[in-house]
Amino acid sequence: QVQLVESGGDSVQAGGSLRLSCAAFGYTSGIYSMAWFRQAPGKEREGVAAKDTGGSNTFYADSVKGRFTISHDNAKNTIYLQMNNLKPEDSAMYYCAAGWTLYGGSWSRGSQYKHWGQGTQVTVSS
Repeated sequence: QVQLVESGGDSVQAGGSLRLSCAAFGYTSGIYSMAWFRQAPGKEREGVAAKDTGGSNTFYADSVKGRFTISHDNAKNTIYLQMNNLKPEDSAMYYCAAGWTLYGGSWSRGSQYKHWGQGTQVTVSS
């Protein structure tokens, strides 16, 4: 069993920055991919960024490219999402996810990931 615990969500002004963290606990040796998703009220969940835990492959939603950076600390079994130049439309609940595979064509599909965290709220005010 894998448990994912997110942290770092907060309320910030537009243009500000936040760093989200997601720590993985339990049977983590088989995890190959970790990702961030977000869901705003009344909207569908969308993939924000994903990364393979053993390499350097990263994927980003077009809406966050150049502003967000996903990284991974193997020693801590933790992924991070550095979010810069935040916009009000970035406001959402952010979820961490972990899976056993990562494909460029499907990284943003929630079905690719087997484990999910509880979420951390990000609110960006204008």
